[in-house]
Amino acid sequence: MSKSFTNQTSIFEEETVLYDTWTPEKLPERETELDQLHDALAPAARGAAPHNTFVYGKTGQGKTVAVKYKLQDLSQFAEENDQLDLHVVHYSCAKDNTSYQVVTNIVEELTGNKPWGHDKKTVFDILYDELQSIGGTVVIVLDEIDSIGTNDDILYELPRARANGHLEDMWVSVIGISNDFDFRNNLSPKVKDTLCDEEIHFTPYDAVQLRSILHRRAEKAFLEGVLSDDVIPLCAAFAAQDKGSARQAIRYLYKAGELASNDGDSTVTEDHVREAEEIIERKSLEKGIRELTTQDHLALAGVLAHEATGEAPARTRQVYATYRDISQVVGIDTIEMRRVRDHLQELDLTGIVQGERRTTGIKGGPHYVWSLDANFEMTLNVLQEVDRFDAAMDIIT
Repeated sequence: MSKSFTNQTSIFEEETVLYDTWTPEKLPERETELDQLHDALAPAARGAAPHNTFVYGKTGQGKTVAVKYKLQDLSQFAEENDQLDLHVVHYSCAKDNTSYQVVTNIVEELTGNKPWGHDKKTVFDILYDELQSIGGTVVIVLDEIDSIGTNDDILYELPRARANGHLEDMWVSVIGISNDFDFRNNLSPKVKDTLCDEEIHFTPYDAVQLRSILHRRAEKAFLEGVLSDDVIPLCAAFAAQDKGSARQAIRYLYKAGELASNDGDSTVTEDHVREAEEIIERKSLEKGIRELTTQDHLALAGVLAHEATGEAPARTRQVYATYRDISQVVGIDTIEMRRVRDHLQELDLTGIVQGERRTTGIKGGPHYVWSLDANFEMTLNVLQEVDRFDAAMDIIT
């Protein structure tokens, strides 16, 4: 008999508290970082320009939430003090890869119209005109700014807009938020000098901090007494061992609750958490495989073929020979074995394949062997979704 929809649950009190979009009322685990953000923004409360700030750390560390939290605090202060004219623009750069795209999209957010067909200078001038019309103090938050790579003109232009005569009698400050530790290091020297007045590093949460975060969410999200004692510690431990991400820990907890609710159970147990972790990580790995480059897919297919015949772990030269056969069948140009090895090493870092360095005797020297670290059937199914690999399935399997 199929399930019927119901608005009753023996598990959840308010499950929206476990959504990614839910904003907590406090962040006690980030008091140090909040204090640093406060100090960077404090000049605005005195009628001066807040410091340009670079915020970085891995995903799920509370960077965006912390920035929003302190800006809401500052905005409330501004409302209570009429002499402070404050405006906040929060923009996600996730889908952009150039400064030009970021500027045109911010202009569209501010005006409702995208400045099509203009050169970069003109688009910046349009943005300056719009900012001048807003006036006062404008804080522009550029979330996931690492998406633009080395095309970082916006991070130089905006912080220096007033100094360069583009704006008068107003302040513009930038807060850049990045998930990429290396992004700051790869910025041009002139950008570092202008953007990085303040740098705030969000380190990964440990298991104790994650348990505290989960307890606060659980108090609001779940009915009293439905979580067994080991649920929150296990969710926190899984996340702490992997990325130290609060978002990841919360997703484990939410999925475990869903599994219990969907099965009609009255208690969320350790078994639900373990099943939740397996489901979520499998989906994450599937997504990661789908988003690989063509050469990544070809290198992975070479390992998969050896796995299918029981010949894994296979040496790099063996994987490369199979890679060449598959590339020829699907009509993709091959690259040198050294570069294929680089792709295999990147796949190793993501947990899709496993590389092991071995030494064969005195004369054999060191070499790498490769095997599949992800689930075979799942990996095969994902590759089968890539149309170009249809013709190579006989080789792969």
